[in-house]
Amino acid sequence: MKAILTDSEKRLHWQEVPDPVPGEDDVLIKIHAAALNRADLMQREGDYPPPPGCPKWMGLEVSGVIEQMGNGATSKSSWKAGDRVCALLGGGGYAEYVSVRYDMLMPVPAGCSMVEAAAMPEAFATAYLNLFYEAKIREGNTLLMFAGTSGLASVIIPMAKAFGIRVLTTVSSESRKKAIVPLGADRIINLSEENLMEVLKQQLQEGHPVDVAIDCVGGEDMGACLPYMNHGGRWIMIAALAGTHTVIDLKNIYVKNIRIIGSTLRSRRPEVKAQICSDLVKHVWPKVEQGLIRPTIYRVLPVQECEAAQDILYRRENVGKVVLQVS
Repeated sequence: MKAILTDSEKRLHWQEVPDPVPGEDDVLIKIHAAALNRADLMQREGDYPPPPGCPKWMGLEVSGVIEQMGNGATSKSSWKAGDRVCALLGGGGYAEYVSVRYDMLMPVPAGCSMVEAAAMPEAFATAYLNLFYEAKIREGNTLLMFAGTSGLASVIIPMAKAFGIRVLTTVSSESRKKAIVPLGADRIINLSEENLMEVLKQQLQEGHPVDVAIDCVGGEDMGACLPYMNHGGRWIMIAALAGTHTVIDLKNIYVKNIRIIGSTLRSRRPEVKAQICSDLVKHVWPKVEQGLIRPTIYRVLPVQECEAAQDILYRRENVGKVVLQVS
C-alpha cells in the first residue's frame, strides 16, 4: 500500500510501505478519508512521536470500510466486513489502509459523509475528553474556548451548546468572527479590537464568570485571565501556540480553588480511549444525527497533496477541519 512519509528535510511523499497486518483484536480498514490535526504538524517536526506500535506516518482520525477482522475482534464485537466506520488512531491515518483495535471504531453517523466522518474521531474525542472527563462541565456553566476558528473549536463550540453550556470564544479578526457565527457561540471576542481580560472582567461583573477554559494558545495572557474565573474553575491546557511561559499569581489558585490541568488525548491508555469512543456513540452521535453538532469542513484535498493541506494549518488560515481524500 501507499502512505505519506516524511523525509530528512521534513518534506512529505506518497510512497510504498508494507501492508498492515491486523492482530487478534484488530480490524483492517480501507481508508476513504483522513483529517488533519495540529498534532500532525508537531509529529512532522519531530516533537510528537507516535505511541509504541503505531505506524510512523501521521494521521489520527479516518473514515473507511472494514475489509478484514482478527478472530478476537470478530468474537468481541458486532463489527463485520463492509461496515462504514470512523476510527480514532494513535497514528497511521495518512495511508490507504490502517489496522486498529476494534474498540477504537465508531459507526459513521446517519446523514454524515465519509469526509465529515473522517473529521470526527480525534476532534470529537478530544472535545469530549476535555469537556466532560477533565472539566466535568455541566449545563449552565460558562466555557471559554480559545482559537475559535480552529478545527477543534469548530467541534467544541457546537458540542458545548448542544449540552446547554454558555460559550465564549476568541478570534483574531473581524472576518474570522463572521466566519464562526454559525457555530453558535454566545460571545465572540475579537482580540484585534478587544482586550480579553477586560471582557472576562465584564463577564464576571455580569454574573457569567468562566467555569472552564480550554486553552490551546497559552502565552503571557494565560496567567492574567485567571482572576476572572469562577470559584472552582478548571483551566485545561492542551497546547501553547503563543508560548509556554506566563506569570501566575498563586493566590488566585488557592483562594478560588482553581485547577490548571494539562491534557492530551494521544497519551491516554487504550481502555480510556475506547471508553471515550463508546461515550461518543452513546451521548453525542444522536445529537450529530439530529443536526445539532456537525464538523465544519474547511477544505478537502487529495492525499497526494498532503503537504499543501498541512500548509493551510501552518498558516492558520482554516476555519474548521482540513481533510485528505484517500479513496
